[in-house]
Amino acid sequence: MEKRSKYDTNPLDPDLEKKAENAWGQEEKGSQTQRVGRRTSQVDAEPEPNFRQNPYSEAPTRRYDSNTPLEAPYPSVFVPPTYAPPAQTPPGVHPGQRRIDQMSSYRSVPGIGVPERWAMMMAYAPYVGIVVSLIELFLVPRRDGKVRFHAAQALSVHIAILVIQTIFQVIATVSGSSFGGSLFRTAALIFLVISMIRVWRGQSHDISPVAEPAQWFNEHIEPRNQN
Repeated sequence: MEKRSKYDTNPLDPDLEKKAENAWGQEEKGSQTQRVGRRTSQVDAEPEPNFRQNPYSEAPTRRYDSNTPLEAPYPSVFVPPTYAPPAQTPPGVHPGQRRIDQMSSYRSVPGIGVPERWAMMMAYAPYVGIVVSLIELFLVPRRDGKVRFHAAQALSVHIAILVIQTIFQVIATVSGSSFGGSLFRTAALIFLVISMIRVWRGQSHDISPVAEPAQWFNEHIEPRNQN
């Protein structure tokens, strides 16, 4: 017998291979497998039924919410499916953002208790808009940046209209003709009405010529309600 060292980790018996050879040799010398007298006969296979003749049996799963009859074939995988056209959204506006804007337009603005849509629209109202925009800047908190933006912008527009009207009045006094002043008042009235309609519809309304004074009013008029 071989002497095993402490590093030999083989758990098998060293004579296992010889014992296995002797065992297999004895089995080979034993009795052979007997042949069965009868041969296995083949069972006649029934013809495979044609399931395509009956679309209601073994048919693929179909959707019941469609109006397609069961006898109709499935569409080809190479034909793209038809989908309903997506809802029209303004350019540059995310579809989910449009829904959020519609919901926020009906909420009550803190400080004045008026729906947001009305608060933004009334700031551009002719004659009374300058007072409304000042009230909103003094009462609406800064977290309602959308209302304060339109209030500051409307205030700047009203002040610009008053300044230009004063200039036309001076010109009319000197020249004796008020045609220019009347034309400007009509144009200013139309512009304010268009501004009210755009804000009411939720459309973007940025007036670039008064952007700087509007930002100054928004930053320097501190609201009474800071919450």
